[in-house]
Amino acid sequence: MIVFDEKKLVVFAVPKTGSTSIENAIGNKASLVVRRPPVMKHMPVGNYKRFFKPMDQEFGRDPAFMAVVRHPVDWLGSWYRYRFRDALIGQPNSTRGHSFDDFVTEYCRPDPAPCANVGSQFRFVMIKRHTEIGVDHLFRYEAQEAIRNFLVDRLGFDFKLPRLNVSEKMALTLSPAVEARLREAKADEFWIWDQARTTAQP
Repeated sequence: MIVFDEKKLVVFAVPKTGSTSIENAIGNKASLVVRRPPVMKHMPVGNYKRFFKPMDQEFGRDPAFMAVVRHPVDWLGSWYRYRFRDALIGQPNSTRGHSFDDFVTEYCRPDPAPCANVGSQFRFVMIKRHTEIGVDHLFRYEAQEAIRNFLVDRLGFDFKLPRLNVSEKMALTLSPAVEARLREAKADEFWIWDQARTTAQP
């Protein structure tokens, strides 16, 4: 999570959406950068409104909120590759020994196994019992140039977005049957990606 007090902007760090790259590019100009622990770095919007909004109001601040969401299949692919790494071999959250179809099928269950328990982009950005989008500026991860252009215009300085914290490349294919199950079981995840912007201007 990155806070720009003067520019009245909070950039939320949805996991696996390039938040480390954004932090590296603009964090040195921020009022506050929350890096650790991960539960704080990746604080959902609802938790911010619960714990930080009273402080904003106390000091007369009313920041806008920004977040990035990724296409659900691509997002899950990133999680699968990340948890396939050698450091997790033998751990419950490792994806070794599971196909991508197995991983996504498990993710669709109400109570997924540790390897597929990766949270929800939809729940991250929604508020009011998941009935309202809680950010003012929601972008698709795939629209990197729009993300950069918005931040350049809002913050008033230019920068490049580096590629950091990238998982090992793997050829992942999701079968049509499993993708259909994912779209049915996790329709909210596709809906929130559909709502996200692809241009710097709304």
